[in-house]
Amino acid sequence: MNRSISLHTTHGLLHGQLELPDHPRGLVLLARSQHTPLDILITDNLTGRGYGVLSMQLLSAQEAHFADATQNVPRLTQRLLDILELIRNDGDMQDLPLAIFASGDTTPAAIRAAARRDTQVKLLACYGGIVDRAGLEALKLLEAPLLMLFDTADTIGRTAFQRAATHLAGLYETHVLDAEEDPMLRVAGWLSIHLDRAA
Repeated sequence: MNRSISLHTTHGLLHGQLELPDHPRGLVLLARSQHTPLDILITDNLTGRGYGVLSMQLLSAQEAHFADATQNVPRLTQRLLDILELIRNDGDMQDLPLAIFASGDTTPAAIRAAARRDTQVKLLACYGGIVDRAGLEALKLLEAPLLMLFDTADTIGRTAFQRAATHLAGLYETHVLDAEEDPMLRVAGWLSIHLDRAA
């Protein structure tokens, strides 16, 4: 199944794409501030492993013109919460165990949203990002197992995670990727362990 998804906001439409294989093992919300060509590769990788993917932008075309829009954690968090509500009420998605895959500037918002929807979001996988920008409350409340991936050169992100990790009460794992390492292998392994168990 392939469906286009739209979400109305006061600042314009958010666009997304839902890809569901036959008999999906679960659903991965691919959270991006804006769509990128990489989204297609990630979606193909995950659907090839039997997971449904909702690839959803968190900023409207109007908002994307502002350089600091991706730094607005409260707004990105609210967008994620709106998308989670959409998933909860959609007949094609509502019964599938749910994971969030975020990266970069969307990582803190994904942690906040998962902390507030702990019965809905079964796991998180994040690639980079300044984790402690999620805030102390969200870090302490997060129950979903968290996988954090970092590039070798991402010293800022790794240092931020070291600060944040002391406040994480739930299960987490970190991994620094080798230069040629495919991050999707780690993400797929995390899904296989934690999302399949939630099905």
